[in-house]
Amino acid sequence: MTNWLPDIGTGDGPIYVRLADRIEQDISAGLLAAGARLPPQRDLAYDLGVTVGTVGRAYALMRERGLLSGEVGRGTYVRGRSVEGGRASTPASDESPLTDGTRLYDAPAEKLRFDSTAAPDVGQSDEIRALLGAIEREHPAELASYTRRFPQTWSAAGVSWLARNGFRPSPECIVPTLGVHAGVMAAISAATAPGDGIAFEHVTYSQLARGTRLIGRRTMLVASDEEGVIPEDFERLCAQRHPKMAFLMPTAQNPTLSIMPEARRRQIAAIAARHNVLLVEDDLYGALTDDPTPLLTTFAPDRTFLVGGLSKSVAAGVRGGWVLCPPHFTDRVRIAHKMTTGGMPFMLAELGARLVLSGAAAAIRKRTIGEINARLALAREALDGFDVVARPNIPFLWLALPEPWLSGTFKNAAFEQGVLIDDEDEFKAGRTEQVFHRARLGISAPRRREEVARGLAVIRDLLDGGRAGYDSFG
Repeated sequence: MTNWLPDIGTGDGPIYVRLADRIEQDISAGLLAAGARLPPQRDLAYDLGVTVGTVGRAYALMRERGLLSGEVGRGTYVRGRSVEGGRASTPASDESPLTDGTRLYDAPAEKLRFDSTAAPDVGQSDEIRALLGAIEREHPAELASYTRRFPQTWSAAGVSWLARNGFRPSPECIVPTLGVHAGVMAAISAATAPGDGIAFEHVTYSQLARGTRLIGRRTMLVASDEEGVIPEDFERLCAQRHPKMAFLMPTAQNPTLSIMPEARRRQIAAIAARHNVLLVEDDLYGALTDDPTPLLTTFAPDRTFLVGGLSKSVAAGVRGGWVLCPPHFTDRVRIAHKMTTGGMPFMLAELGARLVLSGAAAAIRKRTIGEINARLALAREALDGFDVVARPNIPFLWLALPEPWLSGTFKNAAFEQGVLIDDEDEFKAGRTEQVFHRARLGISAPRRREEVARGLAVIRDLLDGGRAGYDSFG
């Protein structure tokens, strides 16, 4: 396909959504026939004046809609439509990968997964297996039915896990959740209404921003620096655009690893109070750190939802999480969580509570931290001489890319060499002109340190070779 150029000047939503919608319209209009090959991402990005990552996200979204097939290395093609209903056909032989944002759900067998920060395998399955057996023996009736009660132990576990740096939550304000993501979405659903604005940093855990838009809220961007959200820009945003809530990661922010100092946390809390803005403090990575800075919740307990969970410290598959709510929101968040997730499964809630209260979670977290730091030592050695932001105990790095690398192009090059990483577009909460020329490297997913070392060697070779050693895929 050489002469097709989509018009993205009109439409709703971010550029990548508008591009995806235009592709779908052109397929429906017959301008793109079944089997037609779309332009390479780098070429279309150049023609449209957007980033390669933006085109990649549009193509990924179209694969989710079932209208495109292909993957990095072999091109992207328009799929055929079945006669019935006009839907895209799905041949049994089609191997087009499923995606989540710009990530693949399942990495090809030969690829190393550096795009995840879930807790590494440190043998936690032994503790989990023993606790699951005990739950099965002791609570057969609860396992056979829906969860209709919330034992006090579930809240006690949340108190223990969320307590940090002298702050201890009130158990009556704790809501057990299916992980941090579900907890944040429940807080947003309970405390805001469709049309309300939610503030996010330019780069952050962007799946929450996507979820926010999905339920009818508006995303607003606030500037940040190496110390987190900039108070002056937060004040400006609050005064001019009146967000209802702000999502923040004050400790070990994802992906920048910034830690907001105490003075700035006090400023943010004061600004939120002046403008009646609710706050969400995501402390998921904070639970791994030794950082002594008081939690943001300490300075604004009446307007802050503190969320934490087990996915980065213990085991992502457990889906254990808790929200500490301002007192008048607790029941609303519990109901919102049930409405948005279908309810808290007894097995997972009980397992999360027992992991924490038995001390197993703390023991696993200690082993997890040891393994992460061993892998960080490999990363420091492999990437010596390059600009890399890293922190002890945290399972990812924020790598600055030397000229002339672009983030999306570097991601594609790493993929071709067998390593999946995240470019900066994966973390952008909305349309932004801010460019970082960085990539995030997660080092916890590979099973063995030898695999981590091998992936880091690939990254190092790409950095040393530069664009001259990379022939972009077509």
